[in-house]
Amino acid sequence: MADRVTVIGWDGTPLTEAARSALAAATLVAGAAHHLALPDVPARAEQVRLGSVRLAARRIAAHRGTAVVLADGDPGFFGVVRALRAPEHGLEVEVVPAVSLVATAFARAGMPWDDAEIVVAHRRTLRRAVNVCRAHTKVAVLTSPGAGPAELGLLLGDIHRTFVICEELGTDREQVTVVTSDRAPDHGWRDPNIVLVVGGTAAHTPEGGWRAGRDLTRNRRGWALPGPGPHGHEGEGQRLRACQLALLGPRPGDLVWDIGCGSGALAVDAALFGAAVIAVDADRAACERTAEAARRDGVQLQTVHGSAPHVLEDLPEPDVVRVGGGGPAVVSAVADRRPARLVTHASTRDDAELIGRDLTAHGYQVACSLLQSVELSTDTWAERERTVVFLLSGELPDRAP
Repeated sequence: MADRVTVIGWDGTPLTEAARSALAAATLVAGAAHHLALPDVPARAEQVRLGSVRLAARRIAAHRGTAVVLADGDPGFFGVVRALRAPEHGLEVEVVPAVSLVATAFARAGMPWDDAEIVVAHRRTLRRAVNVCRAHTKVAVLTSPGAGPAELGLLLGDIHRTFVICEELGTDREQVTVVTSDRAPDHGWRDPNIVLVVGGTAAHTPEGGWRAGRDLTRNRRGWALPGPGPHGHEGEGQRLRACQLALLGPRPGDLVWDIGCGSGALAVDAALFGAAVIAVDADRAACERTAEAARRDGVQLQTVHGSAPHVLEDLPEPDVVRVGGGGPAVVSAVADRRPARLVTHASTRDDAELIGRDLTAHGYQVACSLLQSVELSTDTWAERERTVVFLLSGELPDRAP
């Protein structure tokens, strides 16, 4: 095992005295090509080109001597420190940090970033990163080959954002470009790069918040609160909606379809959990109410006016779906798109059985509950309203959780 492992962050500025001392004593230096070309890297040291961090960590663990790992920005922030400290390698590391690439990118843009979401985009996480960009007004995306500015722009589609693309930060080839998201696919971009994705209609707090990241806390406590007036469809009651949300479990990185959005109450709740939301309704007034509810609660979501299932054909792939209107035909069309979870309701047992059989045929594990909600007047404690509905949910085993 290496006698000593020092991880040095590099942001393009001259290395600190501590970093130069560690390099001078190194018998192995790992880093990218531009790191290994630095004049402070000793010629006598073994050099390891840093591609796979896991492979490099095994090489360092087997080295008998003093090792240094060079990395861009702050290596403890989505960097190599986590991989090097994995239990299977048994490495204890010292860290000489530098300014993170995210901080540098926002500095180049002249913007604060305590209210930003920060995500890493790989090929396997690109869609989730895009969903965060849909749901939030300021996102820093640490990209990778095949999951860069062009791919982000393509997947955002009709969701328009401003991209601040920072290429090769800290090098003499550094370049900062501002483009609209729809134009990003028209260019070739150099790696490594980081993309600041900015824009949207959600409320902005000029004075900032009290914690890092965007504060999605409502002005009022609770969730599944009553919708704004009697504009919902049948089955959009507050108690049923609470159960639907609990079964959907919307979270950051998810794309939620709310089909038959009614008052917009469920769509807003899902957005407050950090998910990207597309709210669909055949009633244009319902779409307008949903957009207004989103503005009132300071979240952003997309509304789509049209009749399901036809209007669903061009929508991006969902993770979880609430079918609030349209019946068995719409549920079947949604199941064809294979969301991880699907929640709906039925007014009669016959409809519930029809939906349940169809979901089972699509490979879903189906659950159904008969929910009865009785609202009481607290003045007289007499029954004021009674609702009975069948609540159905389907989960794909191969896409869980």
